Amino acid sequence: MTAQQLILRQRAKLLSALCCSGSSEGLESVLDLLLAWGVLVWEDYQSILLPGSWALRASTRELLDLVYAKGDEACGLLLAAFKQVLPDAQKAGINFGNGCFADLEDTMEDKKELSSKAIQTLQSDRPSLIRKLRDSIEGALEVLLDAGSFTPLDCDAVQLPVYTPSQQARRLLDQVRSKGEHAAKVLLHYIQQKEQPPSQSTEDDWTIPKECLWYQKKLQSSVSAQSHFLSTNGGTSSLSLDDIYIDGQLELVQVSSESQPQCRAMGLEDVVGLLGTLNQEADTVLISGEAGSGKSTLLQRLHLLWARGAAIREFLLLFPFSCRRLSSEQRELSLRELLFLHCCWPDRDQDQLFQFILDNPHLILFTFDGLDELKQCFSDSEQRHCCPTRCVPIPTLIFNLLQGSLMKGVKKVVTSRPDVVGPALRRYLRKEVLLKGFSPNGIKCFVRKHHCDPNVANRVLDSLQNNTALKGLCHIPVFCWIVSKCYKELLGCGDREGCPQTITDVYLMMLQHFFQCRDSPRKSLGIGWLHEYKDTALHLGQLAMEGIKDSCYTFPGTELQKFGVTEEDIGMGFLIHSKHLSSFHNCIHYEFLHVTMQCFFAALYIVLNNNLNRSTIPKIFQPKDRQLQPPLHRACLRHCLNGQEEALKELAMASENPNIQITATFVSGLLSHRHRSLLLPSCPGPTLDRKSKQVVKSLSKGMHKHFKSIPQPVEEEKKSMHAMPDFVWLIKCIYEMQDSSIAKDTMAKLEVEHLKLTYCNIGPVECTALAYVLQHLRNPVGLQLDYNSMGDVGVEQLLPCLHVCHSLYLRNNNISDEVIGTLVEKGIQCESFQKIALFNNKLTDACTHHLAHLLKMKQNFRSLRLGNNYITAEGAEQLAEGLRLNISLQFLGLWGNMIGDRGTKAIANALKNSQTLVWLSLVDNGVSSEGACALAPLIKNSTLEELWLTQNCITRAGVEFIIQALKSNTSVKAVWLRGNELSPEEIEDLAQQEPRLIF
Repeated sequence: MTAQQLILRQRAKLLSALCCSGSSEGLESVLDLLLAWGVLVWEDYQSILLPGSWALRASTRELLDLVYAKGDEACGLLLAAFKQVLPDAQKAGINFGNGCFADLEDTMEDKKELSSKAIQTLQSDRPSLIRKLRDSIEGALEVLLDAGSFTPLDCDAVQLPVYTPSQQARRLLDQVRSKGEHAAKVLLHYIQQKEQPPSQSTEDDWTIPKECLWYQKKLQSSVSAQSHFLSTNGGTSSLSLDDIYIDGQLELVQVSSESQPQCRAMGLEDVVGLLGTLNQEADTVLISGEAGSGKSTLLQRLHLLWARGAAIREFLLLFPFSCRRLSSEQRELSLRELLFLHCCWPDRDQDQLFQFILDNPHLILFTFDGLDELKQCFSDSEQRHCCPTRCVPIPTLIFNLLQGSLMKGVKKVVTSRPDVVGPALRRYLRKEVLLKGFSPNGIKCFVRKHHCDPNVANRVLDSLQNNTALKGLCHIPVFCWIVSKCYKELLGCGDREGCPQTITDVYLMMLQHFFQCRDSPRKSLGIGWLHEYKDTALHLGQLAMEGIKDSCYTFPGTELQKFGVTEEDIGMGFLIHSKHLSSFHNCIHYEFLHVTMQCFFAALYIVLNNNLNRSTIPKIFQPKDRQLQPPLHRACLRHCLNGQEEALKELAMASENPNIQITATFVSGLLSHRHRSLLLPSCPGPTLDRKSKQVVKSLSKGMHKHFKSIPQPVEEEKKSMHAMPDFVWLIKCIYEMQDSSIAKDTMAKLEVEHLKLTYCNIGPVECTALAYVLQHLRNPVGLQLDYNSMGDVGVEQLLPCLHVCHSLYLRNNNISDEVIGTLVEKGIQCESFQKIALFNNKLTDACTHHLAHLLKMKQNFRSLRLGNNYITAEGAEQLAEGLRLNISLQFLGLWGNMIGDRGTKAIANALKNSQTLVWLSLVDNGVSSEGACALAPLIKNSTLEELWLTQNCITRAGVEFIIQALKSNTSVKAVWLRGNELSPEEIEDLAQQEPRLIF
C-alpha cells in the first residue's frame, strides 16, 4: 500500500492521535520536521497553523490535505514525522508503512550543506534549534535587541504568556526569519556560543562510573514498573497510564514587574526546567493543586517518561518518594537508608554509589508526592541537619532536604494542596506550578479514552453538556473518573432533577455503582439500597473518620479488624491494597481509592451513626484559626486530659487538617433534603433533623464571623469585603445542601457594595456554588474574581448571579473567546450589569463582535477593560462599530494589545463625538505618530479626562498633534506619554509647552 493510500485510509486515526491531548505541541512538532525536511515551504506552514485551541483539528486536517496533494514521497515523510512525534500509546493501530526512511538523515545532511544562508539553516535545523532555545529565550532576545534586530514589541510578541517554551522558541524563529539574514546570523552565533562548554578538557575526561550505570538501569526498571499502571483512583494492572493519561492544565506562577503574580501556560517537561525560576539559590519545585486535581498522576507520568528516557534525561538518577508511605515510617533514618530502603536497593558497590550521589547532586532528582499527607507541618524552627549519614526522624530529613540544608543542588519536586504550604516552605521554592485540572477539551479526551465504545462516550459527553453543574465538576480529574466509571447510573438518571448536581451526588452515585456491581450487575438496587449496606458504610466510615482525625491514610489489617471491617466490606472495592507499604512492612496495608473517598465515608459515618457525640458536627465546621493552638498549649492540655479518650479525639480532630473541610462539605450534602428519603431507613427522622440544624447553625455562625470582620468604609469609598478561602468553602457547603432558603437567609445579612474573591482558588466547581448563593443578594455588588482558575466553564457557571453584579472583574482567569457570546447574551438581559474587566486572558478578535453587540444593546454600560489580550486592528474595528452607537461608556481599556495605528484610527473615529468617555488607555499597542494624529479630534471634542499612551512609538510630530488638540479642551487632566520615541531634550521642551503631558 502506498503512503498516500495509508494517509487516506487512516485519516481519522491520524487526526485523533495528534489532537486527542488537546495541545498543539504535537502538530507543531510535526510541522517543524516537515519544514526541516523540505516537505513544506514557509507559505504552507503559515497557512496551516491557525491560532487557538479551537483550530487544532482544522489545522491538522489542512495539513493532511496539503501533504496528500504533494504526492507519495511527501506522504511517506509525513508518516515518518508522525511516527517520530507521537507517544507510543498514540501509535497503536496506526500503520506507518514500509517505506525506507533510513537514508532520511543523509538526505537532510545533504540539504544542510546546500543551505548557505542563515535563514535556510533556521528552517533545515528547526527541530534541534527549538530544543536548544527552549530554556534560553530571554538570552536570545537580549542578544537580538542589542544587535538592533529586534524591538521591544518583537520581544513581547515572542513571550506571550499563553505560549509554552517550545511555542516561544518557534515564534522566535518565525520572527527572526521575517527580520532577514542578519538577524538569523545573530541568533545562530548566540546558539553556537551557548553550546561551547567552559572547560572542554575536564568534560571530555569525565565518565559515569560503571556501577552507577548498572544502578540506573535497575532504578529505571523499578520506577517503570511502579509507574506503568495508574496508581490512583483504584488503578489496577488492566489500566495502563499510557492508555488513560491526559495532560492537565499546568500554569507557572511568576512575579511581574508590578510584583503581582502572573500565570503562564507550560508543559510537563518544564516542571524541572529553567523556565519560570524565581529563586536561583533554591532547588525545590512545588506542584500545587486541589484534592483530585491529578498531582499524583502527573508525577507518575513524569517518572515513567524518565524511566523510558523520553524526558528529563539530564538527571541520571530519580528517587520517587510517597509522603503517605514515609509518614508511616516510625524509625529514624539516614539519607542513605532513605534512598536505598525506600526506593531501590543497590545489589553492590553501595559505598561508591552513595558517594557518587553526594558528589554529583546536579544529576539527581527527588520527588515527594503528597506533602500535605505528612503528619507534621513544615516549620522554620525545624532542627537543621546536614549530615547525610546521621539518622533523624523522617520529617526532619524531608524538611532539611527541601530547604537545602541537606543535599544542596539536588532538584526536588513536591506535590501538595495549596492551602497546606505556608510561608516557611515557600521561602525555599525555586518555582511554583499550579495544576488546574482538565480543560474542556481534556474532559472530552479523557471520556473518549475511558470508553472504547464511541457511542457510550458520546452519550456521556452529551449528558455533561446538558448538565452544566456536572460539567463544571468534571474539570477535576477524580470527578471525571467517577462520572466515566459510573456512566450507566449517569445515563439512567433521566430528567435533570435526578441527575447529579453536587459533589455529594457524584459520590453517592459511585457508592451505588460499587454496591450494584457487588450485588448483581443485572439486578437494580431498590430505594433502600443504602440501608441494605449500612453496616459496610459504618465500618468503613469509622475507619475513615479515625484516619482523618489522625492524618492517617493507610491502615494495617489489625486496624481494619478493630473497626469491624470484614472481608466482605473489603471486597466492595472502596479499599485497595497499599502494595508498596505492604511489602515494606511485611503485612497487608490498605488505603481508600482516593483521599476524597475516605472523606466521603467519614461523612457517611457522621450522618448514619445514631450514637455520635453531639459536638462532632460543630467541631468539623470550626474555622482553622479557632482550631489551631500553640504546641505548648496542646501539650499542656493533653497532659491535663490524660485518660479522657473522647477529649483527646476531639483535640486531634481540631488539628490543621484540610480533609476535615472536605468531610464537612460531604456532611452538608448528605443532610440535604434531596437525600432524606435515602437516609430515613437508616437514621431516625428526628436525628437527621437535629444534625441538619447543627450544620445550618454552623454555616450561619461561620458566615456571621466573616460578615462581622467587614471594616467600615473610608469616607467616599464603597463598603467592601475581601473574602478568605474559608468563605468560599462555606459557600460550597451551602450549595451542597441545595436549600435556597439557607442561601437567602445568608445573603440577607451581607451588606456590601464590593465583594473581593481574588486568589481564592476558584474554579468551575466554586463558581457553581457562588452563583447558587450570590443570586439571592438583596442589592447588586461589584464581584471581583481576579487571579483564579475559572476558565470558560466557570464563567458559564457564574451567569445565574450576573443580575446581582453591577461590575464583574475576571482578570487572569484563562478565559477564551468561546464563552464571550454567552456572557454577552446574559449581560444584555441584566439591567444592573454595567462594568466588566477581562484583562490578562486569552481573548482575540473573534470575541470583539460580541462585545460590540453588548455596547450597541446596553445603553447604560459604563466600563469595558480588555487589556493584555490578543486583539489586533481587525478586532478594534469591530469594537468601533459598537462604540459608535453607544451613549454611556465612560472607561475603555485596551492596553497591551496589538491594535496599531489602524485600530487606533477606528477607535478614535468611533469615540470622537462621545459625550460620556472620561478615560481611555491604548498603552503598549504599537501606536505611532499616525495614530496620535488620529486621536487629536477625540481629544479636542470629547469629555475625556485621562488618555494613556505610554510604551508606544510616538515621536515629537505625534505629540505636537496632541498638544494642538489640548488647546481646545480644558477637561483633559493628563495625557501619559512615557516610553515613546522621544529624546530627553524633546521631552523637556514638550513638557514646557503643555504641563498636562506626563513623561
